[in-house]
Amino acid sequence: MARYDLILRGGTVVLPWGEASVDVAVRAGKIVTLGDLRTDEAAEVIDCAGLHVLPGLIDPHVHLRDPGDAAVETLATGTKGAVLGGLAAVFDMPNTQPSITSVEQLDWKRGYIRENAWCDVGMYVGGARSNVGELGTLEREPNVCAIKVFAGSSTGDLMIEDDETLERVMRNGGRRIAYHSEDEYRLQARKPMFEAGGPHRLHAEWRDVECAFLGTRRLMALARKTNRPAHILHVSTAEELDYMRDFRDVATVEVLLNHLTQWAPDAYDALGGYAVMNPPIRDRRHYEAAWAAVADGTVDTVGSDHAPHSRAAKERPWPATAAGLTGVQTLVPMMLDHVSAGRLSLARLVDLMAAGPARVYGAIGKGRIAAGYDADFTVVDMGRSRVIEQDWLVSPCGWSPFVGTRCQGWPVMTVVRGRAVMREDEVLGTPGGLPVRFDGTRA
Repeated sequence: MARYDLILRGGTVVLPWGEASVDVAVRAGKIVTLGDLRTDEAAEVIDCAGLHVLPGLIDPHVHLRDPGDAAVETLATGTKGAVLGGLAAVFDMPNTQPSITSVEQLDWKRGYIRENAWCDVGMYVGGARSNVGELGTLEREPNVCAIKVFAGSSTGDLMIEDDETLERVMRNGGRRIAYHSEDEYRLQARKPMFEAGGPHRLHAEWRDVECAFLGTRRLMALARKTNRPAHILHVSTAEELDYMRDFRDVATVEVLLNHLTQWAPDAYDALGGYAVMNPPIRDRRHYEAAWAAVADGTVDTVGSDHAPHSRAAKERPWPATAAGLTGVQTLVPMMLDHVSAGRLSLARLVDLMAAGPARVYGAIGKGRIAAGYDADFTVVDMGRSRVIEQDWLVSPCGWSPFVGTRCQGWPVMTVVRGRAVMREDEVLGTPGGLPVRFDGTRA
């Protein structure tokens, strides 16, 4: 008789090779074995009968705003929302105040994660004009998931919009770079065409399809020229998704939950400023193209782009409306509802939100239920129907575009490295998150 720290017993486990009714045993934070473990013992045995046990799901695209404005979000509140929503890890963007662009800031953030995070956290480093020559070193710093480059839609030092500097970035280092792809020159040229105070749906006209598509075409030309792998974040247009199929040698693709769930003009008519994000929510043609790209494998990862702002900032007249939507706590329930609606399988969800992020970013020990991997699990009840309610949300910004939405399927437990950190809406213990480890970085 073997003895373990934890056994998850009787669930339907989503394995890399298919679903199976097996028990999962954990020791010292790692998965030890899978199988019929009814005669074995553990310090804790959790009955998962009637539930699906998924690998710990990952949101690879969040802005936790820390350091920044604690009245909007912190790393502690953002990761608490993550585990309440069924996420075992998040990858946090660098455009904080100050931005994460140096070894010193990474060192600070690494310690801050260990003290405050409820789930594991990967760190992006911002590609800036001031650190282009250091990016090859910065990308190998411990716990860095990728360099993040804003090729449009940013301010100050973090925006790199010209091809010459973008090429210099690509020639410094070798790991995959994550890009916000909008053409800044086209954005600025079109801005005077729109008057202040217009309807929020104009956001998608200003930041039009060509704005995104042109940015992506430029990045793909440079990626192929330099042979530097790219990950294009929040791809939002049918044109880009079709184009990216010819660049699988150098590029991977992210699509956001919002672009799989909302479309114009309905979202703007219903939500006003609370539908404003970059790239924008587009019309039904692009929504349908996003789902087609999920179905044919074009899409590698799905994220939330959780980017909270205060209500006051979201309610300013357009185009002064702050761009960015919340989503870290609602990503999993909303995606489970899409599974229930038949838009994708549970296996494909796991591919997009566990195996995919681990593969694209090189996360060590994450993304699958297999012996030797981290004991990260998202346990879900596909039979549970529940409405996303305001009082369930923990982000201090206090809003979500999905409040009032009924979801079929719900996360009921989150396990991070063998420790249950959420069960039935209760966050357990104290923060125990760690920085995620990645291939190509120093230990």
